[in-house]
Amino acid sequence: MQGRDLFTVQGVLSPDGPLADRMRPRTLDDIIGQDHILGQGRLLRRAIQADRLSSLIFYGPPGTGKTSLARVIANTTKSTFESLNAVLAGIKDIREAIDRSDERRRLYGKRTILFVDEVHRWNKAQQDALLPWVENGTVILIGATTENPFFEVNRALVSRSRIFQLKSLSPEDLRETALRTLQDRERGYGKWRVSFEEGSLEHLVAVAGGDARSLLNALELAVETTETGAASWPPPEGAEIRVSLEAAEESIQRRAVLYDRDGDYHFDTISAFIKSVRGSDPDAALYWLAKMVRAGEDPAFIFRRMIILASEDVGLADPQALGVVISCAEAFDRIGFPEGNFPLAHACLYLAAAPKSNTALAFFDALKEVDKEDGEVPNHLRDPSRDSESFGHGKGYIYPHAYRDHWAAQQYLPTTLRGKTFYTPSAVGYEGRIREEVLRKREIQVAVILGDTQGDLDPGTQGLSWSASSKGREGWFKRLESGRSALLLADRDAILGQCPISRHDRVLIPAANDGLLLWESLRRTPEGLSAALVDNDAAREALLRYAASLDELEQPVIAVFPGASLPSPEAGEALFSCASFDYILAREPWRRGAGAGVFRAFAEGAWQLLVPGGALVILQSPPLLGERISRILRDACAGDRALGAKLEAAEEAFFTGQDEAQAGSARWTWDGDTLEQVFMDAGFKTSLSILNQKEDRLLTERDLSLWFDREKSPWGAFIARALGDGDFTRLREALHERIRGGPLVWQWKSLLLTAHR
Repeated sequence: MQGRDLFTVQGVLSPDGPLADRMRPRTLDDIIGQDHILGQGRLLRRAIQADRLSSLIFYGPPGTGKTSLARVIANTTKSTFESLNAVLAGIKDIREAIDRSDERRRLYGKRTILFVDEVHRWNKAQQDALLPWVENGTVILIGATTENPFFEVNRALVSRSRIFQLKSLSPEDLRETALRTLQDRERGYGKWRVSFEEGSLEHLVAVAGGDARSLLNALELAVETTETGAASWPPPEGAEIRVSLEAAEESIQRRAVLYDRDGDYHFDTISAFIKSVRGSDPDAALYWLAKMVRAGEDPAFIFRRMIILASEDVGLADPQALGVVISCAEAFDRIGFPEGNFPLAHACLYLAAAPKSNTALAFFDALKEVDKEDGEVPNHLRDPSRDSESFGHGKGYIYPHAYRDHWAAQQYLPTTLRGKTFYTPSAVGYEGRIREEVLRKREIQVAVILGDTQGDLDPGTQGLSWSASSKGREGWFKRLESGRSALLLADRDAILGQCPISRHDRVLIPAANDGLLLWESLRRTPEGLSAALVDNDAAREALLRYAASLDELEQPVIAVFPGASLPSPEAGEALFSCASFDYILAREPWRRGAGAGVFRAFAEGAWQLLVPGGALVILQSPPLLGERISRILRDACAGDRALGAKLEAAEEAFFTGQDEAQAGSARWTWDGDTLEQVFMDAGFKTSLSILNQKEDRLLTERDLSLWFDREKSPWGAFIARALGDGDFTRLREALHERIRGGPLVWQWKSLLLTAHR
């Protein structure tokens, strides 16, 4: 008969049977745990002791003692005990058990207790076949199930039964189970001296997760596979057996959660849950969550997956999501089931309703880059505490908190990755709010970093007349101060404000090494063309790195074209597959000097490239309208008015070209009239405005060395002749004292030329 052998010879067990079966409790006092239903004075304990049972359903996770409790009842009751396993028994087996029970009742007046293990495995027809006999008292049903009986068992059977929920055993209960097993000489390992390496028994208890069967199976494997010196198991009585932590770890595995009849359902259900949350469907997410909870899934596993999802799929679209899920997990740890269902549902609903972004995956792009190339730490980012004196480590680092908005652009990536981007903010949720700020800072940072590849002006004029940079570490101090970001943005907006660019327009940007105008142009022309000219391959590679996060068709076209002129239409066709443009936009296109001849070549090239009605916009800072050292030192020289007046007159002569001995003066003596007239002569209709510019600037000793070098600096040579050696030295000393006081306000004027064809 199905399952009957379990209880036919009650209390007599095979010595060769599994340990978990040998150690089953035989009396109520042998049962460990479940005090909430079997403790002294509890209803179920009284009913068993009095042998006055009604139909029962035991519901709980595997390994909590449902079958063992049935065996205790079989050992205790005077009723005949029948046993069926719902996995193996069918309608025929049910009818045979009912026939025997009916016969006992009619002929002998004896009751029958029918134990059905895994009763939820029976379908509705099988459960219905049992119902009339439970109703008329032919059998007293004891069912055992790991599934919620209110969902998986016939409602009529449930209504006629008392339901007792067995709980997972506590760590203390499991430890007591293990110790009893080790002390029991008849059924356990009391004949041998079994000991455990520190942490090994604790590991078995922890991983068993409240399942006594899992613990005993692992204990059996660990003890009986440990080397004892004997040829085979069992070893001689009294032998010492020491279970190592490694043996304990190898002997127990986390039990598979039994969801349904399909063995893969565990993985399919968690997959459905994650995809429902990712897809922002709270109803489906709650359903799959409930399915897992009812199946007995480990809540720690569910929370682990939700914590991952909070970063992987929600991310910065809602940066609070991670904290919410972790808080819910901690709350669950404190209160457990059943109230723990609330924080489980809380976390699930929050994630399902949250905006989504997977931009955290950018980290894996960075990992790939690290695998390809191990970039060196830039010198200004290195630790200065060890080698600052010998190697200059850390020199040139800009401390962001010293500036407005607590930010200053500087290079943080290795030089070989300059311009590389990994993270592109989405437009969703919180990330959508920070998107413009992230992109703005990145574009300014790229503009400043890539602008440093432009090279120096002549030593005597760099920084005095226009806002170009010096190379290397010193350039960071001079260019990357607090107002630089706002200045670059203002320049960009001033240029783009002169032209109503449409989505389909074609825009050419000469001297685009810094990329400042390129990215905004690209945003404004999604259906047109944004083309850029740079003067070296390194600048092109850096800009392409920045654009790599865009789809190929959305990327700008960048070509190398050295010099200060523009390509011919034929060359434009070869470079960009486009021989004409609607707009040409340039910021400081003449960084190495300018004049009427340079302007004329540029204007003629622009006329050929622009379509009729097209426009050219240029922002350029002429040296003539630049800052003067005489203004900076006006207060410092107040006590020596003669020196101040001499310096002011000398600088005026230098920048206006009044002194014929000033070689190459045309490079810095041109003005707005010169620039505008050249473009008018080329046929353009022009308008010219003057922008007042200023920024906080930190000058360095290197600046002074360049400016006051009489051999390499035209400004230094001219001022030295005009002032004489003594005053020239005093001037340098005064300026040295001034720059020691910190950043100064640097002022100049820029020309904004708009020319229409």
